[in-house]
Amino acid sequence: MDKRQKLLTKREQSKLGGGIDKIQSQHKKGKLTARERIELLLDEGSFEEIDAFVKHRSYDFGMEKIHYPGDGVVTGYGTVNGRLIFIFSQDFTVFGGSLSETHAEKICKIMDMALKNGAPVIGLNDSGGARIQEGVVSLGGYADIFYRNTLSSGVIPQISVIMGPCAGGAVYSPAITDFIIMVEKTSYMFVTGPNVVKTVTNEEVSSEELGGASIHSSKSGVSHISAKNELDAINNLKLLLSYLPQNCEDKTIEINYSILPDETREQLKHIVPENPNQPYDIREVINGTIDCDTFFEIHKNFAENIVVGFAKLAGRNIGIVANQPAFLAGVLDVKSSQKAARFVRFCDAFNIPLLVFEDVPGFLPGTDQEWNGIITNGAKLLFAFCEATVPRVTVITRKAYGGAYDVMNSKHIGADLNFAWPTAEIAVMGAKGAAEIIFKKEINEANDKEMALKSKEEEYGGIFANPYRAAERGFIDEVILPEETRSKLIKAFKMLENKVDNLPRKKHGNIPL
Repeated sequence: MDKRQKLLTKREQSKLGGGIDKIQSQHKKGKLTARERIELLLDEGSFEEIDAFVKHRSYDFGMEKIHYPGDGVVTGYGTVNGRLIFIFSQDFTVFGGSLSETHAEKICKIMDMALKNGAPVIGLNDSGGARIQEGVVSLGGYADIFYRNTLSSGVIPQISVIMGPCAGGAVYSPAITDFIIMVEKTSYMFVTGPNVVKTVTNEEVSSEELGGASIHSSKSGVSHISAKNELDAINNLKLLLSYLPQNCEDKTIEINYSILPDETREQLKHIVPENPNQPYDIREVINGTIDCDTFFEIHKNFAENIVVGFAKLAGRNIGIVANQPAFLAGVLDVKSSQKAARFVRFCDAFNIPLLVFEDVPGFLPGTDQEWNGIITNGAKLLFAFCEATVPRVTVITRKAYGGAYDVMNSKHIGADLNFAWPTAEIAVMGAKGAAEIIFKKEINEANDKEMALKSKEEEYGGIFANPYRAAERGFIDEVILPEETRSKLIKAFKMLENKVDNLPRKKHGNIPL
């Protein structure tokens, strides 16, 4: 065999992974191979593989007799919609995708290259965990990856797509990355598996029930996006990348947009009900304001009392945080505070302007909330907004009560522009509760206590249940009609595009984790 033919043969061997039988087994499970996933994600012909011939260095337990080129992970770089990305895709057909010393070294090399070149790094995870034949060497490999995840955090976008098992130490790399996408039915994540859980706690639970995509997208919030299948996951990944810059020094791509002479959106007039206690879907307000069909929601099924996601406004990418009156009246609680705080910090790290729609009656009361740390978790959201230096605009659609008014990007914590609709109610608390406290004596002395309460409630509401007291103080920059919202926001973000705001010199803040 001549040297040229030897190279071509080795290339073909590396493409087979664990062999035809293992590839067929992967397909029977409804899963694609590592290379098929890369081909679906990257622009055609753009993938350049690195370390295709790497092999493991283990000589224990008969491993010296078994070698596969690439050692269970395909690594390299390419483009998605013409933009550079670095990628690793674990190959379950080779030793179950388990992580060895060389497997980890390949991933670390790609991560180092991504950091140096200021481009996103994508991890397609499908692994049985640490390669137990290598012992502590494989554990050290995980730590090498975690370290690079942490150094890259806030510098380049990091996205993990879970397309199979991800257990034990393997879960911590995705957890440090910015976004996790999971595939329903074929992927799962947990620190300890069902067998260990049964041994320790005597609970009987399946892998899907313990750490499947539906669980992590709705209960734990570990997963940001739940996909129906692997193709859906890759399509969601492509869409997500379209909203992100290449790195923290870059800005997101803008689409050419010609601002119309009249950007009025009449449908916004009729969304907020006259009854202040009647719910409505804040997504109607969002979709009525942004460019048509551009809202990409994150964490859709988790902490549904707050809505977060990316959108385009006059062709510009923005991040949106919005209270959801249709779920728990839009109150802030432990999970919604965590969800929104993480999203705000991501947007701030990557120069994505923030738009906040506010309709919040306060923080959720109760022992469950207090015992689970609503104080420190609510403070996370407060901290996130306070330290954000990107353009920040708030629109109060209805309620803005108590400390939640302060937390939801108020003027007092550094918001650039704060608008309010005429339906806005900015007060310490709702009119009924306030009347019961302020006019307690008068109500108790009245012959008709119910009528007296109603009268005092109307009196308090007339004074405070509106946006004008706040506007008189300059806490609200402008009271606007709902249909004017889009036009006002387009002009606001245009005005703020060159905003510069510097935090005090420090190593880093101490967010209340």
